[in-house]
Amino acid sequence: MKIVIVSTAYPLRGGIAHYIYLLYKHLSTRHQVSVITFRRQYPKMLFPGKSQEEKSGEGFVIPTTAMMDSINPLTWIKTGKYVASLHPDLVVFKYWIPFFAPVFGTVARISKKLSGCKTLFICDNVVPHESTPIDRFLTRWAFKQANFFIVQSKSVENDLLKFVRSPIYRNVPHPVYEIFGDSISKKMARQELGLEESERVALFFGFIRAYKGLKVLLEAMPLVLERINLKLLVVGEFYEDPKPYLNFIMEHNLNKNIQLVNKYVPNKEVALYFSAADLVVLPYITATQSGIVQIAYNFGVPVIVTNVGGLSEVVTDEISGYVVEPNSPQALADAIVRFYSNDNARKLTAGAVIQKEKYTWDNLIEAIESLLKYDS
Repeated sequence: MKIVIVSTAYPLRGGIAHYIYLLYKHLSTRHQVSVITFRRQYPKMLFPGKSQEEKSGEGFVIPTTAMMDSINPLTWIKTGKYVASLHPDLVVFKYWIPFFAPVFGTVARISKKLSGCKTLFICDNVVPHESTPIDRFLTRWAFKQANFFIVQSKSVENDLLKFVRSPIYRNVPHPVYEIFGDSISKKMARQELGLEESERVALFFGFIRAYKGLKVLLEAMPLVLERINLKLLVVGEFYEDPKPYLNFIMEHNLNKNIQLVNKYVPNKEVALYFSAADLVVLPYITATQSGIVQIAYNFGVPVIVTNVGGLSEVVTDEISGYVVEPNSPQALADAIVRFYSNDNARKLTAGAVIQKEKYTWDNLIEAIESLLKYDS
């Protein structure tokens, strides 16, 4: 089968690009796959981070053709015609925000019309975390160009059913990110990061925006420190003003217990932070799913998540971590302290290791293939 993937991909950086690398890698074992990406993903004024591209030698390299400009419709038409010229059986779009609905919808419409191919949208989100009035219109229009959908949580499935009448779809959990290398010893990782081998270490990882709930986690820290000593690693680039966070840390004398790493973490350093951590904390206020959970499972690290979106679908309470109510510093603090009580850390770590075998890329590839069979 000929498959074309249209998405963010190398040399662009971030979790979507990592996902596409793995999707390409696994699809290519069974099919002929091409990848079309952006030559400009966001105008600089709309991108909150410092850089949109991987530094030389730090990305997961796959062959891509950079054609699309997110704000130039002429490139969307050109890309649609190019995709059609490849005579694909299927065109796959990775959809996560409505900003890309016009370009993806246009490419899908043109490539279908000119080549008769089928189109599939793999949806991280249907409704974005930070929405605007036009989001629903753009999403509905783009989804009209799709033959099939894959969702990765029950909450996204529910959103899809509100937008599309009788969609042909599969619900497949987000597979594990298996590309960041093997775990290293906790002792070595902590030495590298300047941490004590014996201290308790929790990790918040990923870019920082309000919906990810870092504020709630910081508010939980004084409650944790009343009962146990803990070092919190906050690792990720701020996509909003860091001053409120920094001010809170200073006002509550948390400097010794919180280590901030305000940067996009290169791929080669990801294993370092996860290997150093006892647990990962995702205090999200809203969510659909999170690739951070799947990175944690890859390294056998248990996770504390809030009960929002599909997070509770991939973190089994008291098996691979804890699920707590959102927006509750007390609930987060209680879960963290509980993790370090009795034999819970050992038990949950063993549970997280088992999860790695559950979320495979084969499940996703088989779902994609099944959709085409369904339509035949």
